[in-house]
Amino acid sequence: MTDASPLILVVAVALVDPDGRILLAQRPEGKHLAGLWEFPGGKVMPGETPEDGLIRELAEELGIATDARCLAPFTFVSHKYPEFHLLMPLYVCRVWQGIVRPQEGQKLAWVRVENLAAYPMPPADLPLVTMLKDLL
Repeated sequence: MTDASPLILVVAVALVDPDGRILLAQRPEGKHLAGLWEFPGGKVMPGETPEDGLIRELAEELGIATDARCLAPFTFVSHKYPEFHLLMPLYVCRVWQGIVRPQEGQKLAWVRVENLAAYPMPPADLPLVTMLKDLL
């Protein structure tokens, strides 16, 4: 049976600082799943590669710059929400330029991998926590 839900491609990153902490961003009020914590990223626009979309999103959301060579593909999630189906590649990035600062009023937290489960996350992000524990 074919599902008629639209497929949405978003891209996310586990930004890892020199202390081994991962950056989480809280979804702002007014957005789908507001208040939950997620890995930074966003929708891939038509004509963009996932890497180009992620580089753009990092500049827009966090004010940092990175290069596709610094984005290591890690895993992906395929998750069915009631309104759409989400496909989300996750990259790991340890190298960027600039200071991470919220550009859209969102709250940010640098979190040790063993503490990620303490932050409420969207259902699509939850499997990533377990995978990242195995990596770091």
